[in-house]
Formats: sequence, structure tokens, C-alpha cells
Amino acid sequence: MRGTQGEVIWPRLVANKILRKGWGSSNFVADFPSNRESLLDTTRSESFDHDQTCLNSNSILYHHQDIHKYKVFVSTWNVGGIEPKEDLKLEDLLDTSSTTCDIYVLGFQEIVPLKASNVLGTENTKISTKWNFLIREALNKKRPTGRQDEAQQSQTLHEDHSKKNVHNDKNMHPNTEGKSIEISTAPQDFQCIISKQMVGILISVWVRGHLRPFIRYPNVDCVGCGIMGCLGNKGSVSARFQLHETNFCFVCSHLASGDRKGDEKIRNSNVAEIFSRTSFPGQPLLDLPRKILDHDQVIFLGDLNYRISSAEDLTRFMVKKKDWNALLKKDQLRMELINGDTLRNWH
Repeated sequence: MRGTQGEVIWPRLVANKILRKGWGSSNFVADFPSNRESLLDTTRSESFDHDQTCLNSNSILYHHQDIHKYKVFVSTWNVGGIEPKEDLKLEDLLDTSSTTCDIYVLGFQEIVPLKASNVLGTENTKISTKWNFLIREALNKKRPTGRQDEAQQSQTLHEDHSKKNVHNDKNMHPNTEGKSIEISTAPQDFQCIISKQMVGILISVWVRGHLRPFIRYPNVDCVGCGIMGCLGNKGSVSARFQLHETNFCFVCSHLASGDRKGDEKIRNSNVAEIFSRTSFPGQPLLDLPRKILDHDQVIFLGDLNYRISSAEDLTRFMVKKKDWNALLKKDQLRMELINGDTLRNWH
């Protein structure tokens, strides 16, 4: 009888977890009220007053021709289930000593150990709160402020051009050149616009305070690809928002592990599931993107778990020889991209 009860309890736990995920997958933490309030404020300000220049056809045309230049920093880190220490400094990870960006997107995997109690239980938000505290402390630390040539200071994001990028467990941010002119030392003003956790996956998005009024329609969606193909020990947390007229989507993922032959196909399947199942809520009377690939700017980041397809001793030998070309030829992600088996037309 005990064995029978155990067999009954397990699927019941899974079913309860799936139902809880459905109720909370679109909730997230932020430093300011939800996008519903923001939307109401916007609706009130954009009343049908023909005297308002914001509704003038010439001003609308001019507005859509504007090009805004921003620098975006994206990082991903599998922390192996280790809780961050209170004195952990993230300045080196964020590279804030040499350059400061306008938008920071930080992805984490395994912020909690992937044991059954964490996978099937409620989210342990204490750990994600610690990470966000450390991020806030690092981004808003006092530092010298300076000026650079505008063309060097930022990366142009064209409103009418869709860019898709894949980012595999490495820091990514635009390179800058030129000398900074030190003006003063002042605290920064970065605000969290989205923070969302699913089991061990956490995405945290921060923007400069002066950009906050231009952030609209922030949303999140979670896709579990782990146990039984649906639980959150593996999968993705996607965050989207609109900045001015450009829709951004950042997909923080943790794909299937395993180094057996053919495991890379499971990872490919995870990617396909994430694209297929991720869906953001729409807004009445607004043509907002619902799927990941409908956004103007998409960045896929995380612990993708693709490996070097060779024996461990041979891989270590090639690393010791610094034979990077030979290692690159055995890189699973590169081979899957070349064969068109995953992330087609991405770079």
C-alpha cells in the first residue's frame, strides 16, 4: 500500500506544480508599478486632443525617424546552486570600472540546488532577492563619470531592423574606444524593471533611471522543459519590454545536460519548445508581439550545455596545446548551427 501511495503522490505533486506555474508565470518583481498602471497613464495622456503635438501626423513621422543609441550588457552565469555571500562584489562581472551601459540583463542558472523540494515546491525567492540586492549595490555604486565621443559611447539600435543573437554563458557587451574625461564622482541610478525566477533560473533586467519613463509593456513568460518535459529544473524565463518604439526580448535558458551521443539533439528540442511555447499576453487595441521571434531585438542567453564532441582526455590535450581551431571544429553548438538544426539565421 505504501508503494501505491508513493506512486499516487508523485504525479499529484507534479500536477500541483504545473497548476501553480500557470497561475504565477506572468508575475514578476520590479522597482515600479506594473505595466497595467503604466498603460493606464499612457492612455490618459494620449487623449484625442487635436491640439496636442503628439498626435500631429508630422510629429509622429518625425518620431519614428529618430534613432536612439544605447549600450546593452548581457551576462549569464551558472552559479551551481551556491548561495551568494553578502560580501560578493559583482563589479568585475559587470565591468563597471571601465565602461557603463544603459541596460543590464543578467541571467543566472541554478541559483538554488536542483533537488526535488526546489523543483516541486514553491519558489525560494530569498536567494533571488539576495542576487538583486548585490546587482543593485554594484550598479549604483559611486564611480567617476565621464564623456566619450557619442559615436563610440553607444551601439545604434535601428528601429526597423531585427537582430537575433545567441549568447552562451559568456559576458557580452559592445566594445568601446576612446578616452574618458573624468568629471565627478556620483552614484548611479539604475532601476530594476523585471526580475523573474523559475526554480533555479533567474533573469534580472536593469535600466538607467532616465530611461524608465520610456519602458512600456514589460512582461515575462516561463517554459519548463525539465522533468516530464514540463518542470522548471530546465527551460527558460523570457523577459520582454518596449523601449521607445523597439520591442526587446531576452530569453534566459538552461538546456538539457548530458554528454552522451545525441544529447545535443535534446538541447535542440529544448530550444524549439521554448520558441513554440513562450507566449506573452497581448494588450487590447495594441499590436504587441506575442512570440519570441516577433520582437525587434532578441537575445538568447544561458547555460546552453552544448559540449565539445570528443573524449575528455583528447579535449584536455587540445586545450593544453592551445589548438583552438581543432576544439572549435568539435563544438556542438557550432556544428548544430552550421547544420541548421537549431537557431537558424542567428548569429
